[in-house]
Amino acid sequence: MIRAAIVGANGYTGFELMKLIYGHPGLTLTSAASRSNAGSKISDLYPALGFAYGNMTFTEPDVDTIAKNADVVFTALPHAASAEIGGKFYDKGVKVIDLSADFRYTDIGLYENTYKVTHPRPDLNKEAVYGLCEINRDKIKKAAVIGNPGCYTTCSILPLYPLIKSGVIQDKGIIIDAASGITGAGRKADVAYNFCESDGNYKAYGVTTHRHATEIEEKLTFGDERISVSFTPHLLPVKRGILATVYANTASGATASDIDKAYSLYKDEKFAVATGEGVLPELKWVVQSNVCAFGYKLDAKNGRIIIVSAIDNLLKGASGQAVQNCNIMFGLPETDGLPVIGTHL
Repeated sequence: MIRAAIVGANGYTGFELMKLIYGHPGLTLTSAASRSNAGSKISDLYPALGFAYGNMTFTEPDVDTIAKNADVVFTALPHAASAEIGGKFYDKGVKVIDLSADFRYTDIGLYENTYKVTHPRPDLNKEAVYGLCEINRDKIKKAAVIGNPGCYTTCSILPLYPLIKSGVIQDKGIIIDAASGITGAGRKADVAYNFCESDGNYKAYGVTTHRHATEIEEKLTFGDERISVSFTPHLLPVKRGILATVYANTASGATASDIDKAYSLYKDEKFAVATGEGVLPELKWVVQSNVCAFGYKLDAKNGRIIIVSAIDNLLKGASGQAVQNCNIMFGLPETDGLPVIGTHL
């Protein structure tokens, strides 16, 4: 069994990781660390986890103690703090899958400018692999540090990557309108996310300033000049899920056949599913699964493609993809412990 630990286990991503690890045939949870909850039972915070973990308690995030019983650690702390403690685990020979943004960027300056922090381990960032599994699988197999992609970025990059790479769409003028469930904001007390403010409401936020935009741009740039996208996130009055509508200009003469040929990159994938022309995914297709599903319509009149992409922000957008990365790193079957079918209801 692969021994797994979580640092920052008290958040929603921590809950999902504990849930996934319990049902995983190749992983066992050896530590769930949370400074704010240390000493209390996991079931005090999340009673549902008591059915699986009994009286197991949250521990202090002590690197020496945790590292003795861990082959891999999932770090889910605020930016910069995650890289700092993750680096200490790496130094002790423990593999690291980081769910913050700390190891997602190749360009340290772009990361620091986006998140307004100084990267504590630029040396380690050079070793890190961007953990978008369907695109970087071969690199992930050899990696000791993974930067787990963001939720909006996963939902946006997967459908766009093969189209830009193959030249069937233009890399200028891309517009991404994406709407996320409230869990995307994390487990925090903020009036903007409480029931009375969000129920029956729908709003844009972070317009022109959301931090995931630079991550999307970096990972979709294949030339010397970094591309620029217009990215607008919205808050949906649902608990979980992201639906992104993506607009891009097609290359001259590009047809549905060209689009489908580009998407053949994913023909054998379980968790990146191209549904084809006119089949547009819905949240209920993917929520509670690790699948990113995307379909499209060609707008011949305006020379554009309109893509609709859907994921569960807590699974393929966070904890599920982290476990998928873990499976690849340790040579386990990639689907182990991960749901392929959404709940629908």
